[in-house]
Amino acid sequence: MTGDVDDMSLEGAIAPPMANGEILFEAPWQSRVFGMARCLCEQGQYSWDEFRARLIEVVGAADAAAAPGDEYHYFDHFLEALTAVLEDKQLCNATEVNLKTTELSARPHGHDH
Repeated sequence: MTGDVDDMSLEGAIAPPMANGEILFEAPWQSRVFGMARCLCEQGQYSWDEFRARLIEVVGAADAAAAPGDEYHYFDHFLEALTAVLEDKQLCNATEVNLKTTELSARPHGHDH
C-alpha cells in the first residue's frame, strides 16, 4: 500500500458520524459509497489526499450555504466529493452517477444487491 492508503482517516469537520469508534451508516447506500471510495483509492484510481481535499471543499461549501437549523447530511457530501473526484479523474461523470443512483433507488425495498 502507498502512504496515501495507509492513512485513510477522515478527521475534524470531515469526520463521518461515529459511535463507539464505528462509522454510523443510516442506509445501505452510505456504507457502499464509503466502501467504493476506499476501494477505488486502494486500486490507485486517486490518492486519499485528493479525495480528502475534495471532501473538505464540499463540506465547507455546504456549511457556508446552510441556513441555521438545516439538517446536516454527511454522506450526501461524501457522495458529492466522490463524484467530483471520479469526474476529475475521468472515470465517470455526475450524469452517469445520478442515472445509476436513480435506477438503483427505484428498486423495491429489500432488493439489496
